[in-house]
Amino acid sequence: MAPKYKLTYFNLRGLGEPIRFLFHYGGIAFEDNRIEFADWPKVKDSTPFGKLPVLEVDGKPFPQGASIARYVAKQVGLAGKDDLEALEIDSVVDTLVDLRLALAGFYFESDEAVKQKKKDIALKETVPSMLSKLDARVKENGGYFVGGKLTWADVYFSAIHATFNHFMGENAIAKYPNLKAIVDKVEEIPAIKAWIEKRPVTDL
Repeated sequence: MAPKYKLTYFNLRGLGEPIRFLFHYGGIAFEDNRIEFADWPKVKDSTPFGKLPVLEVDGKPFPQGASIARYVAKQVGLAGKDDLEALEIDSVVDTLVDLRLALAGFYFESDEAVKQKKKDIALKETVPSMLSKLDARVKENGGYFVGGKLTWADVYFSAIHATFNHFMGENAIAKYPNLKAIVDKVEEIPAIKAWIEKRPVTDL
């Protein structure tokens, strides 16, 4: 019998969307449990580490967005053909996680002076360096991040890039044609395209 999945995340795309993309890609049924921010204080203590997303597998909760996405990727055949390829994929995803943290670091900063300093470093140094290297990697790998074929790194990036745009206040991949091509390819996968067309409309 197939496991019963329940994904709990806020009512937005953010860190939940890569997981939703992967579930839909694989045609795996799951409960998309969305929490409003006003209700979060009542829910927080019931999560393993006081953070979302959380995936319940037959009632057992598991935290950490990238770890959950990796698990689902294994279920849908996008986690690599062997351990070395899986390592390559993980390294790309961890880089994307680092990039998101760099952007979130200034976006959520309350001290305006500190915020501007963090923003300057992120937008002038961190983002261009990481995105240019990722773009080159895609070009060298036949239009994908790893192995010249679709993996969960491509799906993860396609789902999370909108968060980068939101934090930056601009199109993060406008200058990176190979990264843009990945997003276009993933969003045209029939199951993911169908999800995008019907998903709840949120600001982020």
